Amino acid sequence: MSPAIAATNGFPVSRNEEGPSRFLLPSDYGDFQTNRLNHTPPLPSILKNPFQVVDGPPTTAAVNPNEIANLFPNLYGQPSVSLVPGQSEVKGQSLKVGVVFSGGQAPGGHNVITGIFDYLQERARGSTLYGFKGGPAGIMSCKYVKLTADSIYPYRNQGGFHMICSSRDKIETPEQLKQAEETVKKLDLDGLVIIGGDDSNTNACLLAEYFRSKNMKTQVIGCPKTIDGDLKCKDVPISFGFDTACKIYSEMIGNVMVDARSTGKYYHFIRLMGRAASHITLECALQTHPNIAIIGEEVAAKKLTMKNVTNYIADIICRRMELGFNYGVIILPEGLIDFIPEVKQLIAELNEILAHDVVDEAGMWKRKLRSHSHDLFEFLPQSIQEQLLLERDPHGNVQVAKIETEKMLIQMVEAELDQRKKIGAYKGQFQGKPHFFGYEGRCGFPTNFDANYCNALGYATGILLHSGKTGLISSVGNLTAPVDEWTVGGTALTSLMDVERRHGKFKPVIKKALVDLEGAPMLKFASLRDDWALKNRYLSSGPIQFVGPYANDINYTLMLELGAQFHF
Repeated sequence: MSPAIAATNGFPVSRNEEGPSRFLLPSDYGDFQTNRLNHTPPLPSILKNPFQVVDGPPTTAAVNPNEIANLFPNLYGQPSVSLVPGQSEVKGQSLKVGVVFSGGQAPGGHNVITGIFDYLQERARGSTLYGFKGGPAGIMSCKYVKLTADSIYPYRNQGGFHMICSSRDKIETPEQLKQAEETVKKLDLDGLVIIGGDDSNTNACLLAEYFRSKNMKTQVIGCPKTIDGDLKCKDVPISFGFDTACKIYSEMIGNVMVDARSTGKYYHFIRLMGRAASHITLECALQTHPNIAIIGEEVAAKKLTMKNVTNYIADIICRRMELGFNYGVIILPEGLIDFIPEVKQLIAELNEILAHDVVDEAGMWKRKLRSHSHDLFEFLPQSIQEQLLLERDPHGNVQVAKIETEKMLIQMVEAELDQRKKIGAYKGQFQGKPHFFGYEGRCGFPTNFDANYCNALGYATGILLHSGKTGLISSVGNLTAPVDEWTVGGTALTSLMDVERRHGKFKPVIKKALVDLEGAPMLKFASLRDDWALKNRYLSSGPIQFVGPYANDINYTLMLELGAQFHF
């Protein structure tokens, strides 16, 4: 144990000029936690042998290139990079690096930090790694802790972000950017690493642009984090945490399926994480084979209404009743209502109103809604109305995790089935059970894939900083191959950018990757769902913690998108 760590109330405390930070002791761990500490993530061979960092061609933006060029004049057009075998041009000088978690948790985040730390120890001896405490707010307030071999050891291959914790704060106003500037200058940082999702990496790009405009030496590198799976592109095939979260949810769905089959009298409506994209719902469907899986992007493409979705579910329930099945499992993304065109329009109007006006108790604000949106709002249950008016998140979005769509669907399906009963079209006894599987999947033990992937991402981040790069997101590819064959590089953040209206204003954002309705994962699901609807093809994947021959190592989304061959 490092002399800087002193035990206090069962927790060691690392002290520095900015005050104490709580760290864990391995002696507090159970057998499985201890076992995971001993897992040594393998590195891609390119990281174990001499390599060169090679620039690619100039990049452009995903869409709206002129607007992005104007917003990022110092970064726009810079190349992405890749590592290739060759004599290393990276010098061995020591670095001072800061790292921060930004946004919601995702399994594997700790391994990004340990990967950065290991690179610095092995390739840049004498370097210092600081962890900013409590997310981006820690950067602005200069609250940090110096990370050491002893202090990070208990977090290797563990879930959570509790090594330094996180927040959803953003650094974007002139005052906040100035605070960040003062902090990195005070610590004399050569590099700053932002571990986060699309919004957080947009923030990383803004910081990189700001630092470069000030001719500061501090480089900024992002890492792709989000369990939602909507931060990806050709060079960044998956965000970390998605694999683990889907396997945790799939285990839970499998347990519910066994319960449904055992009782034979409940329809379980399971809402899953995924505000802007349905990747989790699609992957969990491929893992477990539910009777119904609603894919938000398909709902939007077909311009389905709430009534359409309700009738689709009710139709399948009626057909299953005819076959003698008075039970089933239905999964849906938490952002479903945001995909339904009529509801999406309502939410857009509510966002504008809430950004500029006060919602009065007399309801006078409703006059600003368009006629159809007003009628839809009044049609919705009171509980859903209240949830739609909740305070927006820091990015200006409806907090869909607080909108109980599964309960709303149960009410609407029940009402529809009651109408069908009256005309003799349904003779069953419908009982709906609502579930929301969300936070349970964010901090679980990372799968071997996520543990290995995050370690490689962290190591790659160290290389990018050491080679003088900024405004890139760490990227690791060829992920369906053995780890030894993974590729490593960095992707220009501006190449992922778009502009979006938030808080009533247009702002730069990383374009979200939605489910591709013509992509291999969706086509595979579409080819099987009619069979799953009427026949109980339920699969229970079991705990992800199984290692060895029983480990669940399949990620259908990734394998199908990358063209891997396997038996479904």
